[in-house]
Amino acid sequence: YQRIVRLSPRLMVIHVLKINMKTNGLRVVITPPDDPNSDQPLRARTTSQFLEEFDLDIAVNGDGFSPWWSRGPMDYYPHVGDSVAPRGDAASRGRVYWHAQAPFPTLYISSRNGLSFDAPNKPYDAISGETRLIMGGSPVDGLTDPELHPRTAIGYSQNGKFLYIVVVDGRQPFYSQGMTLAELADLMVKLGAQDAMNLDGGGSSTLVIRGADGEPRLLNSPIDQYIPGRERPVANHLGFYFKK
Repeated sequence: YQRIVRLSPRLMVIHVLKINMKTNGLRVVITPPDDPNSDQPLRARTTSQFLEEFDLDIAVNGDGFSPWWSRGPMDYYPHVGDSVAPRGDAASRGRVYWHAQAPFPTLYISSRNGLSFDAPNKPYDAISGETRLIMGGSPVDGLTDPELHPRTAIGYSQNGKFLYIVVVDGRQPFYSQGMTLAELADLMVKLGAQDAMNLDGGGSSTLVIRGADGEPRLLNSPIDQYIPGRERPVANHLGFYFKK
């Protein structure tokens, strides 16, 4: 784990996890469906709840989802336990439970922890994102959106040995203002990613580990509804368990 603080071109606090996917006993967990036959197959959970429910060591928020709105503290959706659907393709432990109507980048993880953005014949684990950031070691064209937001990104090294998880805090002017997509792509390249995408960002961006006391511990400062430290219930997540 690395915490990076930048003062230029603006205040940014960046959280980076580098995971050796060849680690003995490493198990990947994508949020499984609660109701696989429904058009909203997942019940919303915070990332901390996901980590605790599945007894994980690391968890990060996943794909965008619907329905969603946030009009104020008393008018938002989803609450914990509400039904939602991911935006992109999703699979968990060999069960493909969601096919997207539109193309979204998808990271496929094999039963042996192999990583690829190319769809296999029979997906094992799959989680989708918003935008491809890097292809073949270079940022993709068209990352011109100048908006600053909290960000979540995942990518892997050229040999597939290392997975990089990045969460950038944002919307907190005296702490961290956020990052553009182009800046996020450049960061992933510098970290060593050969291919990468961003996951759901904004108030969804959350990175959690299991603390020494066994309880979920936030590594970043999420900001759902512009409240620092407030976690948003989201649809699916990416988690890791290390066999002791």
